[in-house]
Amino acid sequence: MSAESTQEPGIPGDADSTGRGRRAKGRRRRPQGKRRKALLIMAWTAAGIVLLGGTGVGYLYIKLNGNLHSIDIDHALGTDRPAKVDNGSENILVLGSDSRSGTNKKLGGGADDGSARSDTAMVIHVYKGHKKASVVSIPRDTLIDRPACTDAGGTTHDAATDVMFNSAYSTGGATCAVKTVESLSGVRMDHYLEVDFSGFQKLIDELGGVDVTTTRSIKDPDSHLDLTPGTHTLDGEQALGLVRTRHGVGDGSDLGRIQLQQAFVKALVKQVKDVGVLTSPKKLYDLADTATKTVTTDSGLGSVNSLASFAEGLKSISPQHMSMVTMPVQYDPSDPNRVIVEQTKSTQVWTALKNDQQIPKSATEGTATGKADGVVSAP
Repeated sequence: MSAESTQEPGIPGDADSTGRGRRAKGRRRRPQGKRRKALLIMAWTAAGIVLLGGTGVGYLYIKLNGNLHSIDIDHALGTDRPAKVDNGSENILVLGSDSRSGTNKKLGGGADDGSARSDTAMVIHVYKGHKKASVVSIPRDTLIDRPACTDAGGTTHDAATDVMFNSAYSTGGATCAVKTVESLSGVRMDHYLEVDFSGFQKLIDELGGVDVTTTRSIKDPDSHLDLTPGTHTLDGEQALGLVRTRHGVGDGSDLGRIQLQQAFVKALVKQVKDVGVLTSPKKLYDLADTATKTVTTDSGLGSVNSLASFAEGLKSISPQHMSMVTMPVQYDPSDPNRVIVEQTKSTQVWTALKNDQQIPKSATEGTATGKADGVVSAP
């Protein structure tokens, strides 16, 4: 529901209308065009703005609760997983899917075939006390060994070697993505959140845009993006273009794009904290309605009350207390369009999170970066 839509019954009035060293064996990247590019960190925002569910307004609760879609990942994966760590921390896998069906077809490009891939993946580690967080981005082009997994429909998928990380989601959906991340990291994922193209764009528009500062021009016709150096308020289309672009800045790699995404996440979190949506009940409802229609969760977050409680635990985390890194990788010597895990340094990252400790700076020094650092920041 948008701000221009007819007001739903019972909605308060609104006074304000406003790897392992394996090589890629000569594989080459296929042209991508406009598809397979999205974000996902909108799940963070989706959780943050659904707090309306705790107000006790019966109609709104039922309406928003009915919007949510959840997957019983714990049941599908069974007991063959890393052990839960009972130290007060939480690990959340956040995925941005590039479904090319329905309204996402225009945004993602390609045929309306109902297929989807995980375009962006971030592991969010919320430290004990829920005052700070570390975010680890996993490059989708990372060559990995994908474990055997069972999807949400009960179908088992065989293991595969030397495949791209994002093949896990396209093969077996959310459950296989979680299984792959846990196999890669040795860290148990406590929750799962997923957001698609169209929902991301709508949420940015309903937030009134997101302010970012660029230090150089970013121009990418494929992403419909043309920004001069300076401060901009990005609408949904521009924000989607920014987090999709590969060729607007840096070396055109997925690693450079990840840097832009991480900078945008910080700007987005700042915007959500500053927007004051609680002062406008109808604006809050519109945001919550879009968010709950957009997000897919694990069953543990599959109700408005659960999602609201989860969001309550995140709201004290400011951008200044968010550490953002990319899983340590190196370019594949046989194919610069692929990366392989830098095993020693990656182990440092995952061990730190498992022990609820800060990621040491040494873990990311000397790894592939993509050369887009410092291009975008919150004003």
